[in-house]
Amino acid sequence: MTRPITAGVDGSEESLAALAWAAREAVRRGLALRVAHAWRYQPQDAIDAGDPDTQAQWVRDGLAEAARTVTERHPGLDVTTDVLDGGPVDALVAAAADTEMLVLGSRGHGAVVRFLLGSVGQQAIAEAKSPVVLVRAGDQASAEAAGREIVVGQHGDADDSAAALRFAFETAAARGATVRAVRAWTLPPLFAYSPASLKLLDEAGGLEPYEKKALGEALRPWRERFPDVRVVEHAEMGSAGQVLLSVAGRAQLMVVGRRAHRTAVGARIGSVAHGVLHHADCPVAVVPPA
Repeated sequence: MTRPITAGVDGSEESLAALAWAAREAVRRGLALRVAHAWRYQPQDAIDAGDPDTQAQWVRDGLAEAARTVTERHPGLDVTTDVLDGGPVDALVAAAADTEMLVLGSRGHGAVVRFLLGSVGQQAIAEAKSPVVLVRAGDQASAEAAGREIVVGQHGDADDSAAALRFAFETAAARGATVRAVRAWTLPPLFAYSPASLKLLDEAGGLEPYEKKALGEALRPWRERFPDVRVVEHAEMGSAGQVLLSVAGRAQLMVVGRRAHRTAVGARIGSVAHGVLHHADCPVAVVPPA
């Protein structure tokens, strides 16, 4: 059974851009679209706050209106609406468990707004079981054409980035786009090298050939699975976040893997995903490990 793409909406400009992005992607992939809003009754002192039933009806009406804008633009698209009951983190994580991807609005160059308040956004992304795509208010369908690439970060061995590479190749295949696979590296301290690693570097002919070979090996199964997708292999010395952002201008979508970890104040995403989310102008997909 195929799963839908879920777009979280809250009425903000950012979330409506996310909804439009999700609808286009659902059409390309032949999937249904679920339009969702996380809501729990919040009594207020304002005279027009409404009782629980009234507030719930406002939410349903807002979702119905958002769905109408999508079906008018994409008449054949299967669209449903869903009110997610619970706190923001729990509702978003639960929604991500049974969806192909979760698409949300993001301000970029700052905190994720409204639908994801403060650390809530990072916790939801860190705990989600499916990819989470963040879309800024200025996103336009025209950015998905004109030769712009799907840029994906690759690190470690073939298994470390398998989920992110799969998402990037599937998206590129659906769009007829090029994949630019980026592998960045920095020089570790001399004492960090083991005899085994020094032998591998020597066999590869040095650090740069070694990194390029590792990138090629990680890409091999995806090239075989998607033979029609053009691939650019990009290996460059530097921090991963800086190298990815240096090519962000040519991207219609950036795909990064997730390195979530827990701290005393909750779940946090890795520094590379965090930096790209805040500074890339294009939509960013954060993909959990397989």
